[in-house]
Amino acid sequence: MTDQAIVLVIDDEPRSLQTLRRVLGDDFIVLTAAGADEAEAILAQEMPAVILCDQRMPGLSGVEFLQRVREHWPEPVRMILSGYTDSDDILAAINDAGIYRFIAKPWDPDELLEAVRAAVHLYHLQRQNHAISVEMKVSASQLEKVVAEKRSRVRALFGFDSIVHAAGSPVAEAIALARRVADYDLSVLITGESGTGKELLARAIHYNSPRAEGSFVMENCGALPDQLLESELFGCKKGAFTGAYEDRIGLFEQASGGTIFLDEIGETSPAFQVKLLRVLQEGEIRPLGARLTRRVDVRVVAATNRDLEEEVRAGRFRQDLYYRLAGFPIHLCPLRDRPGDIPLLAEMLLGEAMQRLNKPVHDFHPEALAVLRAYSWPGNIRELRNEVQRMVALAESETLGRAVMSPRILRAVAGQSLQGVQPATSLREQVEALEERIVRAALLRHHGNISRVADELGLSRVGLRGKMARYRLGRSADLVGCDSEDDDG
Repeated sequence: MTDQAIVLVIDDEPRSLQTLRRVLGDDFIVLTAAGADEAEAILAQEMPAVILCDQRMPGLSGVEFLQRVREHWPEPVRMILSGYTDSDDILAAINDAGIYRFIAKPWDPDELLEAVRAAVHLYHLQRQNHAISVEMKVSASQLEKVVAEKRSRVRALFGFDSIVHAAGSPVAEAIALARRVADYDLSVLITGESGTGKELLARAIHYNSPRAEGSFVMENCGALPDQLLESELFGCKKGAFTGAYEDRIGLFEQASGGTIFLDEIGETSPAFQVKLLRVLQEGEIRPLGARLTRRVDVRVVAATNRDLEEEVRAGRFRQDLYYRLAGFPIHLCPLRDRPGDIPLLAEMLLGEAMQRLNKPVHDFHPEALAVLRAYSWPGNIRELRNEVQRMVALAESETLGRAVMSPRILRAVAGQSLQGVQPATSLREQVEALEERIVRAALLRHHGNISRVADELGLSRVGLRGKMARYRLGRSADLVGCDSEDDDG
């Protein structure tokens, strides 16, 4: 506030000090000093906003004194009063003492008052600027710390170790390949059925690469027609096509310095493949409706559930684009080929579902896990996630059992025992194969209860155990998770 600002006036003439106090006293707190020594004593106790000093004083001149002030008390705004207009004095005042304003005598009271008001305003602005600068430095430091912490959490969230798999899982080989290629700026093509975790692997590659501090952006290439897909990836100018109401920055430009993930790349049309190939070859994009191209520095990770080599042979996918994308191919096997991972994945998905649905469910019953392991999961991890969420939503206890499982999954698992009997070299082998599946299905239905299975099949307990031994159904893995052989199940 200007009415609280302190103005220090220095003049060796008492009448001048009285006049200055009278002119400035209504707006400011005015402190007076008759010379440099007295002024320095005041500065040791008070911090004025403005110092108004006469140039001609015994001892130090005004410029010499304000030069000392500049060295020891740089914050106050410094002003000179002088009855002389020597140009050398003015230059010295400006250059040596950092004088804000040189006021010649005789001065006009109103003009002097306005000059001091402006100086006080400048003082407050300087203090605000200093405070903001300090705050920005602190904020920048804090922001860097926050960004580093978030980046560390993201890397942990999307790191290779976050890809759930059991020891000896077929997925381990794909992860090992991805780890090795992450450090190198090569294009990667991830193949595998829908829902096998291709996006998760792509993110892990990005966040464990030298481009980790850049952006990771993705686009489902099979979800949009060519024109919209081109606009999304390369950008567009306003009016380039119907619906282009504003300039759009494409994902390639947004991902410059980082990674772009092109999912379902096998769904693109031959016409779009030509445009994408040009971008990959030249490292340049041209937004729709633009005349000039723009350079981009992007690593491409593509994914598809199609056999692109077969697509190339059939003429549906350009061979040159395929070799551009498949700089380092990685295949993710379907969930049915990694049954050992299913219990671990189910536990992870259970934690997600509990948090999402806010429902306390602790674990799976062994019978439920047995069914989950036995099911073929044509929708892979995506289907497993949906099933676990459904089970949690229906759960009435803290343990998820068969009662809350989808009937279609239970029927499919039970029906597997009677399906897929392969032709054998003899009638006996075919009969034994069918018998094995019937016994397995009965064990599953009765949760491994030997007495009940024997009654259903018309066998003695000894006879049933003999068949179980013959077909090696005595282990839990061979019983599709049923590990009870006691009468009480």
